[in-house]
Amino acid sequence: MSKPRSLVLPPRARVHRLETARGRFAVLDAEPAGEWRGTVLLLPGYTGSKEDFIELLGPLSEAGYRAVAVDGRGQNETPGPRGRAAYRRKALALDAVAQAAALGDGPVHLVGHSFGGLVARAAAALAPDAFRSLTLLSSGPGRVARPQRIRVRVLRAANAVLPKERVWQAMCWLDSRGEEPATGDTPELTGFLQRRWMRTRIAQLAGAGRLLLDRQDGTEELAALRTPLHFAYGSDEMVWAPADLAAAAARTGAHRTVVAGAGHSPNVSHPRELTDGLTGFWERADTKVSTAP
Repeated sequence: MSKPRSLVLPPRARVHRLETARGRFAVLDAEPAGEWRGTVLLLPGYTGSKEDFIELLGPLSEAGYRAVAVDGRGQNETPGPRGRAAYRRKALALDAVAQAAALGDGPVHLVGHSFGGLVARAAAALAPDAFRSLTLLSSGPGRVARPQRIRVRVLRAANAVLPKERVWQAMCWLDSRGEEPATGDTPELTGFLQRRWMRTRIAQLAGAGRLLLDRQDGTEELAALRTPLHFAYGSDEMVWAPADLAAAAARTGAHRTVVAGAGHSPNVSHPRELTDGLTGFWERADTKVSTAP
């Protein structure tokens, strides 16, 4: 899972509920500093939440972008149904389309981290006019790499038979190699991570895990999109193989940003370097749109 370094919001950011045609969603909403250059909708990954983007909100705001990070249905502070059907890819994609519309800023730049990238690409396919661009952040067109598939299967199996508290304890033990709490996590952060885990619906975790294991390759779907496409990931990415991400970018004609020294969550570890990559891509994408015949 992604772990925010801090839970302190940057200047100009607030927590609120976004009212949409598909319900209310908990969001972190950072207003731009100075002239508005665009709005960014940020979708979190598996076992994640809007707080995974806290470090990114400040740099994006400073660059002139309104940045809105959302808890998807059943994630953290956004309630969700218990039934599995509510967490199919199309249902989650329709949520993202509704969120973009509710922001009221016209087409937005869409960024999906990890599992959020699977949702984001489905949303862009459903409603291309809702989005100025699509960035798959540490997210590939196919299923996750083999070591990660094993972890997802184990987690789904554990959630099916054990209380969530027991699963959390096991995750802490694995994360810290027997030392609890995990090394480097403050009591405040450990408490937040546990609350987030307990709030997230089992059905959401099961549905997201199923999508991460899906064998279907979405490269052709991505290549067919009208929306400008961007692959961004760390040089030390491990959930999807970096070579596979580079190949997918080449096959789809997408722009590519590799954040040196970053792992699966450049949004946490290297927010300013990631912001440079994102804003550079958005500037080029907007220029192409404005000069198109």
